[in-house]
Amino acid sequence: MKLLSIRLIVNDIQQSVTFYEEILGLTARWFTPDFAEFSTDSITIAIGSTHTMQLFGDNLVVAGNSSPMIIEFLVENVDQEYARIKNSTPKVIQEPTTMPWGNRSLLFSDPDGNLVNFFTPVTAEAIRKFGLDTII
Repeated sequence: MKLLSIRLIVNDIQQSVTFYEEILGLTARWFTPDFAEFSTDSITIAIGSTHTMQLFGDNLVVAGNSSPMIIEFLVENVDQEYARIKNSTPKVIQEPTTMPWGNRSLLFSDPDGNLVNFFTPVTAEAIRKFGLDTII
């Protein structure tokens, strides 16, 4: 089994796609007006409008943002990323902070309240955990 994609269901797809284009520095590939994807080296992030959920049938219950989930991106320098995106994020939850497990982390939310974490390993143990020779 291989995890290939995470799909976010959003209220305003254009707003969300624009947000992710800004923070990821990628251009979305649109398949329909209700569905777009971003492909990274390791995973695809799909974004679908709430309309797409109707395609799964009438018995589907969408819980909304009641379950905490964080989409995490390993970045070269979390402080530089913060400087780049701080004016385009709807809500910064935590400015860059070194966490007890050795990652420097920036936590913010997308327009629908989904949590996004940009992080950089900064301790020797965290750097080894991600198979890096040095801080990226």
